[in-house]
Amino acid sequence: MPAQPLPAPTRAVRLAGLLYLAIIVTGLSAELLLRGPLLAGGPEQIAASVSAALPRFRMALLADLVMLGADITLALQFWRLLRGVSEGAALAAMVLRLMQATLIGAALVLLSALPFALAQGEIALAALLAELHATGYDVGLILFGANSLIMARLLCMSGGVPKVILGGIALSGLVYMTGGLARLAAPAALEVLQYAYALPMLAESALCLWLLVRGRI
Repeated sequence: MPAQPLPAPTRAVRLAGLLYLAIIVTGLSAELLLRGPLLAGGPEQIAASVSAALPRFRMALLADLVMLGADITLALQFWRLLRGVSEGAALAAMVLRLMQATLIGAALVLLSALPFALAQGEIALAALLAELHATGYDVGLILFGANSLIMARLLCMSGGVPKVILGGIALSGLVYMTGGLARLAAPAALEVLQYAYALPMLAESALCLWLLVRGRI
């Protein structure tokens, strides 16, 4: 019989949970509390909102940067924890998550130029930068959706996470991929699909808590 992989160290699993928590807190804060309300509406409204709350806009950029660093570190940590379960699948999951981080980083660079565009009076360019950021973010989520499907399978093989959580992670992957593809192919559907993102928020929060509290994968 093939040797069974050794259980992952509890401390290392909880570190993954802590990184996951950092991603959730900083990501949601940047998108829902800081940046999102400023980038709603048309070009004139975006220009007025960002100009009136520039420190808040820059705080969102910093929150995204923290999220990005935690995401890269978590990709490496999950690979370390799960390569004994299936080295090929763990490598694929890590590469997909790192590719997502690359796209988010590139989108963040574009967004950071928005205040400079406004300072030059280029309101249409500022709105375009905001739209390019949103597109880059959502295209990155297509890759993260694929990562989520692989992670659900890996964690199922590992056997330490409840299947109800893993089912939620797998479904979250489909939500992310659908939303990202809709951004490219059917932007009008995005408003309806926003409600589906409640599932990934719930599933990923549940996985994060499991990693932190139980320390098992």
